[in-house]
This record gives sequence, C-alpha cells and structure tokens, in this order.
Amino acid sequence: MNSKNTSSVFSTFTSTKDWHTLNSQQAIELLESDPIAGLNSNEVIQRQKYFGENELKQADGRGKLTILWDQFTNIMLVMLIAIAIISAILDLRKGDFPKDSIAIFTIVVLNGILGYVQESRAEQALAALKRLSSSSVKMMRDGITQEVDAKELVPGDIVFLEAGVQIAADGHLLETQNLQINESTLTGEATAVNKNADPIFPEDAPLGDRLNLIFKGTEVFQGRGKAIVTKTGMDTEIGKIAKMLQGVETEPTPLQKRMTQLGNVLVSGSLALVFLITVGGLLTSGWQIFEEILETSLSMAVAVVPEGLPAVVTVTLAIGTQKMIRRQALIRKLPAVETLGSVTTICSDKTGTLTQNKMIVQEVQTNSFNFGVTGIGYQPSGEFQAPDNHQVEKEPEVQKLLQACVLCNDALLQYSQDKAKKAVEWSILGDPTEGALLVLAGKAGIFKAELEEQMPRKSEFAFSAERKRMSVIVANPEPGEFPYVMFTKGSPELILERCDRIAWTKPNQQQINDNSEPITEPKKQQILESNAHLASTGLRVLGFAYKFLSEIPAVNTEEESEQGLTWLGLVGMLDAPREEVKQAVQNCRQSGIRPIMITGDHPLTAMAIASKLGIAHAGEPVVSGQEIARMSPEELEESVRQVNVYARVAPEHKLRIVQALQKQGQFVAMTGDGVNDAPALKQSNIGIAMGITGTDVSKEASDMVLLDDNFATIVAAIKEGRVVYDNIRRFIKYILGSNIGEVLTIAAAPLLGLNVPLSPLQILWMNLVTDGLPALALAVEPAESNVMNRPAYDHQESIFARGLGIYMVRIGIIFAVITIALMAWSYNYDRVTGAEPNHWKTMVFTTLCLAQMGHALAVRSDTKLIAEINFFSNPYLLGAIALTTVLQMLLIYVAPLRNFFGTSVLSLTDILICLGFSMLVFVWVEMEKLYYRYFSARRSR
Repeated sequence: MNSKNTSSVFSTFTSTKDWHTLNSQQAIELLESDPIAGLNSNEVIQRQKYFGENELKQADGRGKLTILWDQFTNIMLVMLIAIAIISAILDLRKGDFPKDSIAIFTIVVLNGILGYVQESRAEQALAALKRLSSSSVKMMRDGITQEVDAKELVPGDIVFLEAGVQIAADGHLLETQNLQINESTLTGEATAVNKNADPIFPEDAPLGDRLNLIFKGTEVFQGRGKAIVTKTGMDTEIGKIAKMLQGVETEPTPLQKRMTQLGNVLVSGSLALVFLITVGGLLTSGWQIFEEILETSLSMAVAVVPEGLPAVVTVTLAIGTQKMIRRQALIRKLPAVETLGSVTTICSDKTGTLTQNKMIVQEVQTNSFNFGVTGIGYQPSGEFQAPDNHQVEKEPEVQKLLQACVLCNDALLQYSQDKAKKAVEWSILGDPTEGALLVLAGKAGIFKAELEEQMPRKSEFAFSAERKRMSVIVANPEPGEFPYVMFTKGSPELILERCDRIAWTKPNQQQINDNSEPITEPKKQQILESNAHLASTGLRVLGFAYKFLSEIPAVNTEEESEQGLTWLGLVGMLDAPREEVKQAVQNCRQSGIRPIMITGDHPLTAMAIASKLGIAHAGEPVVSGQEIARMSPEELEESVRQVNVYARVAPEHKLRIVQALQKQGQFVAMTGDGVNDAPALKQSNIGIAMGITGTDVSKEASDMVLLDDNFATIVAAIKEGRVVYDNIRRFIKYILGSNIGEVLTIAAAPLLGLNVPLSPLQILWMNLVTDGLPALALAVEPAESNVMNRPAYDHQESIFARGLGIYMVRIGIIFAVITIALMAWSYNYDRVTGAEPNHWKTMVFTTLCLAQMGHALAVRSDTKLIAEINFFSNPYLLGAIALTTVLQMLLIYVAPLRNFFGTSVLSLTDILICLGFSMLVFVWVEMEKLYYRYFSARRSR
C-alpha cells in the first residue's frame, strides 16, 4: 500500500464517528484488521506513523517565570516601584538612608509573591486524565498474544478484556462473555453497563447506550471480551474531553475584575493629583522648590495606593476557606470564595448530590397488597405504609416476596461502628439494586445470614444482559413433595410472561407454601399497567416469581426451568432524594438562585426526583441530550430560559448548557463527579466537584470540592460567599475612605504654606497597620440577617456600585476637613509655643490613625447604629482596635521607633485633642445613618 493510499484509508478511520451503528464484521472490514491474528508488525509501524502515540497531548500554558513576571505588571505595583526609585534617588542626594524606598520595595515584593502563590498552581485536570489510562495491554499481533505498552496501540489492534482491566483505547466489541464495564468516569452513572458485541444502535444513541463499544479510561467490572481498537489518543472520547478542557478559556473572577478596576481608578486618580500638584507648585513657586513638590507628590501617590489591600483580601478569602471547610466545602482556588456569592444558577448532577446515591425501595405491589416503604439510606429500619396501618409485612404473600428479595441476591448488607459519630453505619457490598432489596427485607426483620441457614442456595442461573433475569435454587425448609424452591427476579415483563399462577393470601392463612391460583390475562394486563405506572414515576421496577422443584435443574436448562412460575409481585426503587436538599432548593429560590438538574439518567427518573425536590413541577418539559444535539445555539439559549431538567446528556451537552446560560448573563455554578463533567466544570463560573464520588479529573478542573457530595452544602457555601463579598466591600470603604482623607490632607498642606505632614514611611504604617489590622477584623464580621433573603448582586457591578464610591469620597472629605482643621490649629499653636518641628505633624499622624479606629466601628453596619449591634459579636475588631492604638502609642513614646518614624512625644493633652478630633469621624458616620433612616421613613409614608 503506497503512502497516498495509506493516508486515504487511515483518514477514513478517523472520519468514522458512528462505530456503534456498525456490526463487528463491518468494523473489522473498515479497519482492515484480522480478528484472529490481529495486525502484523508492518501495519502497526505504518499506523503508528500516521496516528502517533496513544496518549493525551497537553497544550502549552504559562510558565512559572511568566506568572511571576505578570505579578509585577500590576498597575499599582508598577506605580509603587516608580515611587520607590524616585524616593531612593532623593534620599541618596541628601545623603539619607533610603528607608522609605526599602519599605515600599518590601511591600511590592510581598504583594508579588502573594499573587504568584495564588496563580502558580498549574492546571492538573489533563494530568489526571492521563492517569486514567492503562500502562499495558493484553492484545493479539502477528498471530501472537502479547502484552504491549498502551501508548503503542493503533486503530485495528485486537485487545482482550477481563475483570479489573482499565481500557486503554476506544473500540468495537467482537466477543463478550457476561461482560460488564464501569463507565462512570465518562457517563457519571455508577452502575456497571452490560456490554454486547452483536446489536447495533441508532446514530443519535447517547454514549451510555452504545453497548457494543468500549471507551478509554473505563474499567471492566466483570466478565471477558475481545475488541478491535477504533480510536486512540486525542480521538477517543476522553481525548475529546481533553480537547474541550484545553479549549475552555479561564475568565477572571468578579473580584479579580473589581480589583483591577479599583487599581486603575486609584492609579489614574493618583497620577492626576500628582500632575496637578507638581504643575501648580511649579507655576506658583518655580523650580527652586522642585524637590519639596516632588516629595509632596510622592507622599500623595503612596497615600492613594492601599498597599495592605491585596494582603487583606487574600487573608479574608483564606478565612472564608476555613469557614467553608467546616461546612464540608473545600475551596481549591481562593477567589472562588467570593465568586460563590455571585451565583445565580446552580446546575447540579442528580446522583449523589441531589440524591443519596443509595437505591431505596419506595413501592411494593403484590396480588393483595400495595404499599409504600419509608427509611433512610441502607439502615434497615422504616415503615411499611399500608392502608389502616395494616402490618402487611407479616402477611405470607409479602413474606414470600421478601424471601425472594433476600435469596435471589448476591449483595451483602453489613454494618460497622462509627466511633466518631457513636453510631452504626450500614453499607452495601455488591450491586446497589440488590442492596436495596436486602434493606427492604431487613425492615421486616428478615436478614440474609439467618434465612440462608434455613434455605441454603443449591444452584443458580446467573443474570445476563440477554436474559434480563436471574434465578436461584434453594432448599425448601418444609420439603414435602418439593425439596427445592426456585426464586426468580428481573424484568417484570419477561418474568410475567413465564408465569401461569399468582400468589395470594387466603383469610387466616398461616402457611406460605402452595397459596396461589391461576393467573388470568386481565390480571397480567393489570400488573403490566402497574409496572408502567411505577416506571413513569421514575422508579426502577423489578418483578419476582417462584416455583417449587422436585430436583435441582441441570446446567444450561434455564429456558425450560424458568417456565410455569408463580408471580409474587413488583418492587419499585429509587435513588431517593437527600432529606435536606428540598429545604436547600427552597432556600435557593428564596435567594434568587435557580437550581437546574443535569443528569445522564432517564428523563422519567430525573423528573420524579426534580418534582420531589421542587426543582421542577410535574408536566414541565424535560429536555434530553438527543434534543440538545439537534438544537442550534439560539434554540438552546431559549430552552435554558424555561427548562429546569435535562436528562441523558453527554459531556458536550453539559458544556453547551453552561455556555448558553452564561450568554444570558447568568453566573453559573456547575457540579460534577465524572471525567465527562470536567469541561463544563472548567467553563462554569464556579466548578464544584464531588469529594466522595468525584474523579481526580473533575476535582482538578473544579474551583471547589464538596466533601460530603451534598447539594445543601453548595447553598451554605454560597451564603458564606455573599458574606465574604459584603465584608470585602466593608473594609474597602473603610480603607479607601481614610486614604482619600490622607491624600486631601497632604494636598492641602502646600496650599496652607506648610510642609508635607506625613512621610511615605508614616503613610505606609497607616496603610498597612492602622488600616490593615482592623480591616482583617472586619473580614470576619458576622452575616447580616437578610444575606440569603435577597438575590445575588450583579456579578458585573463595579466595586464602587450601590453608593460605595460616593461614600468613600464623602468620608474622605470629612477625614480631610477634620484633619486639616487640626493641622492648621496645631501648626499655629506650635509656632506660638515653640514646640519641636515634628510635633504638629505627629498630631496629624495620630489623629488620622485614631480616626480610623472610630471609623472601623461605624462601618460594621450600613444602616444600624453601633448601639443597635451586639458590640461583642466581633471581638476580633475590638482586639484589633486596641492593638493598633497601642502600636501607635509605641511609635510616639518608644525612642527607637520614634526616631525611625520621625515622630515627637505628645502630652496627655495633645493625645486627648487628637482623640477629640478623631471621634468626629465616628459621630459623622453615625449621624449619616440616622439621616438616611429618617428620609427613608418619610419616603415610605
């Protein structure tokens, strides 16, 4: 085969997408392989050259040095670097030690390191995807069974499958023997899938319904098989997910956008002020005082930049992560703490998040009795809800059904003592569906170990996907004519057609042997209608029957033996909703958050759960993955406005749903646990992975991990996110209000004929310590009572929205007016008394610092007076105010610190004067609250 023909044939392999529509023979012919001998070595070499290695390729990302460099391109840090350089030049010209410059450079470096640590964690989702691949594969080449490195696989290779094998490439099955594969990494559904090489499926069959295919990254649960490789590397289904992951662009979070906006505004304002002061000074006084003008300008620039703000924001987010851990939410990326507060839509998976991820029997129907069953999880305690509180579980007819549930079963119900919780923990070993049957019987006091002692298993006809049923033969405890009993369970339709009798309960009946009557066609039709009704409510329904035997049937005689059965009844089960989720959904709606269910499960099951939880109401539309695939982007955008339940969805469908919601301006949180969820998790504004059932891939693609896999935890985390955002706004207005006051005070000094009252080092002290410590304490301010009784704030709103910008300017002016008044008085007083030159400057410095303490108390609430708040509800703030005040006094009264910061000793009278002036800020803010309260009351009349 020449190279041109080779490329043409191989391109046919890659262009074929619908392998599930072909039978095994067609797949072999298309791939030009030999099902007996496999490919020969020459063919393998040619195909390896064309297809490359069977591994996932990683796109280039930002390197560590690039991330570090980017930290110092932040506009505020660039301005601080420029200030530090100019300040150092001025100090060195005077022969002074450049302590201001060193302090500024230290702040720049610390802020840069802080940003680097936050961003430097590389995205590990693709690395986790790679770990899903097997390292070696058992296969056939050159007519020889051999084991090769998985990355050497090519389309056309023949591979062997057995229990425990991790599948290394996508393929089409050629042979199966009771083959079951766990595809939860791809489909999100935990139950192993029965595979079959023979059937073909329609082109639009969902991934989970393509039973003739195998997929890279999934695992063989049981059985054996042989398959031909159809796709390798990035062409596999997991490869497509890797491409989607790499194609998702990471958007800055709302907080990051707001901090960027804040930096731009502050730097622009600072440069504008510096320009005005410099030009004004030069025009009025000329070049002879240029250095003084420059020092004033530098002090103003340092005063504008809130050097401590990045650290305060980071610590606030870190505190938020600790609070969320206590609520079972692990935050992987710090900005996600605040981002949670902006969520308007939660797209949640069903299994394990909205539900318990435990199959629980809900309904039982026998010939004589229909009743519900209650209970939580796998705990064998609950009630049988029969009419008139009838103890239906004691009826012989029901007892026989419960025996069938226990004996025709390979699972185990077991318990362990949880010392931490001081409680018994029940669990299932084996298939969850069979486990639900054991729990049902346990609620009636029937347990497997005891029953199997009385009725030991003698033989069985195993379950298979083709038969859709299983039977066990056990010893009859009351043998008589029939020493054995066969119990059968499986698809209700298939079992019912093999029944000619039906069990029933006679009045005052005590025995459970031989209590049946012939089953009529109308009765069979009634049972089928009941089965259809239970299935329509989302229940998974099993049928049960039994038959007395005089001898153990021979092997491979299931077709003859499973005839003439006696019908016992129907059992309907469901992965039941978590009890706390219904209230969480209600809280969501109350908070203006819309919950949406996106699941790979059946539409009927999805709607049954959604209606129970209040996510949707009966009769509302459910959209399937097949319907989404046929929708245009515009049609999907219209659909997501109304539809709250999506079922049978594929990975690309989840991604499209999230994108459609985001185009409408929604701020989307997306939950997921499987590999298939990773692209949507990364695309969403907040990706939430499952801590218990989640794969490494989903966790690495997420912003947050639910340690308890519980939807209610998301709602609790959103509340914490809202509190964090409220507190960030609270300390921003606290910090910047004083910064503006500092700038205006410095700007006013030359206009009054005074020197600069504050050195850059003193300004740094105020911005880092006097502002920083109380700001950190404000970060833990308790939530206001209405935090979850209102919609989320617009994630696109400015940091200055809702009056914050006006407040900062207004309070900054008040700060300045009060401080300038003190500055003018103290300067003139010092001239009269002959005090040392730095005395009046120290009073200005101290007044500004003390004023911030009163301001910190006042900003605890926007509407309530300090007297109306529990004064001790935030003890950290009281501690921060006390500590900051003590530190400020040390700068005045401890000689080394006094010399370093350039302050003077103040008398008690001086301190009281400073305190009196500083208290005016607190009084002003409290008076504002009364003013707005008064006018709000007048407007509401």
